[in-house]
Amino acid sequence: MNVKKIGKWTRHRIASYAMAVVVLVLMLSPVLTMAQDPTGAGTGTVKDLGIDTLAATSDTALNKVVSAVNVIAAADGHSKISINIMWTLICGFLVMFMQAGFALVETGFTQKKNVAHTMGMNFLVYALGMFGFWVCGFALMFGGALNAVTLGGAPGVIPHEYVIHMFGKDFGIAGTVGFFLNSKVYDVGVFTLFLFQMVFMDTTATIPTGSMAERWSFKSFLIFGLFISMFVYPLYGNWVWGGGWLSQLGVNFGLGHGHVDFAGSSVVHLVGGVAALAGAIIIGPRIGKYGKNGEVNTIPGHNIPMALLGTFILALGWFGFNPGSTLAGGDLRIAVVAVNTMMAGTAATLSALIFMYIKGQKPDPGMLCNGLLAGLVAITAPCAFVDSMGSVIIGAVAGILVIVVYNFVDRKLKIDDPVGAFAVHGANGAWGCIALGLFADGSYGDGWNGVPGTVKGLFYGDGKQLVAELIGVAVCFVFVFVVMYAFFKLSNKITPIRVKAEDEIAGLDMPEMGVHGYVD
Repeated sequence: MNVKKIGKWTRHRIASYAMAVVVLVLMLSPVLTMAQDPTGAGTGTVKDLGIDTLAATSDTALNKVVSAVNVIAAADGHSKISINIMWTLICGFLVMFMQAGFALVETGFTQKKNVAHTMGMNFLVYALGMFGFWVCGFALMFGGALNAVTLGGAPGVIPHEYVIHMFGKDFGIAGTVGFFLNSKVYDVGVFTLFLFQMVFMDTTATIPTGSMAERWSFKSFLIFGLFISMFVYPLYGNWVWGGGWLSQLGVNFGLGHGHVDFAGSSVVHLVGGVAALAGAIIIGPRIGKYGKNGEVNTIPGHNIPMALLGTFILALGWFGFNPGSTLAGGDLRIAVVAVNTMMAGTAATLSALIFMYIKGQKPDPGMLCNGLLAGLVAITAPCAFVDSMGSVIIGAVAGILVIVVYNFVDRKLKIDDPVGAFAVHGANGAWGCIALGLFADGSYGDGWNGVPGTVKGLFYGDGKQLVAELIGVAVCFVFVFVVMYAFFKLSNKITPIRVKAEDEIAGLDMPEMGVHGYVD
């Protein structure tokens, strides 16, 4: 056999294979460029700067300049997205630490015989909530909006929203992509969004642990933790943040920019507050809270310093909650958001103090804590859309509202809420959204929810924005209360919601947890 011919034939064969590979790569290049990016190496390109790559020319010298500019621009685009992802993750870590704040506040406001139980619920809701959100909560909430541009656009991730067509309009109900964070969403942008939104969800899930503290069966709590993280929070969250129908009230019906909630006054706090109210109604008051003749007995918390410390931790975490919701470290509006957050919390604390003095009361440290938290809850929705004067007014109203609502729920409705969860998160979550519809000054939010122009409230010329906020609040209250009320009724048939009376009297630490919180 002629060796030269074999060598020539082999070279031709290799060349043919190489050509076929090149053609295949060229054919698949659109697919490859649309693949997920689990390393982040391809996330953030020149297009993230709002420009296209410069085309090569016939001039060799000029081509070198063009090539250098393209390399620099690509690196700049990557850096922009990297800053946004890093900012969002750090803020997510801050929000995660709020779990410690909630645990300290709720435990400090309750009795020492239930310390291990109250701490245990606040601890385990983190794991329960995360697991439920990973299984399906994240997909239901954001499966229709997984291409967050500020986090690199999630190249290759194809979102899909389940839509109902009515009145000639599209009503987004739930996402259908991203269950179990599967391989189809294996992308750094998606994973960043998951972490940030998961810790938001956990804030919602932990709120009812305060309203139902000191008599809630731990097994019943476990079922609740999965249910709210997998279904209730994600569905309402989708309607507001996931491209769902409440966010499209502006596009579909001309109601401002739709229901706007920058960081979660309704999505996080109102959902948690209403769930807390439903749970407190179903489970009933603690033994000894209300007398036979209707008198209201105070059951004091065992550790006020613990509650105060927890409140400060929550206030710190709110700097992740609100400024972090830009999802962009390059959005310098974060400075305004942060200052507004501080001012509202401060104004609420002072207004609560003044209100107690006016009512002839002493400055209860517990109510001062709730005042600060109420102001933070209220400013969460409008923090990016108002000026400092607006934030102070919003906070001042919140500080008074939390006291009025707490007393009404506790003394008039006879609903036992040991930490004032509904007054803080429910009432002031609603107020925060309404305040946005009043005080949004039109300096921010151009194109929000697909509507041209900035976000303006009633006092700045757009009364329809207030209508959208009121609709969002009403829908949240009705949806969450009905679903959670039915859930607690049903789950009570699976495993009793309330512990035995003798265990409640003795303390839940040993009967429910098997250990004492304090060893005296």
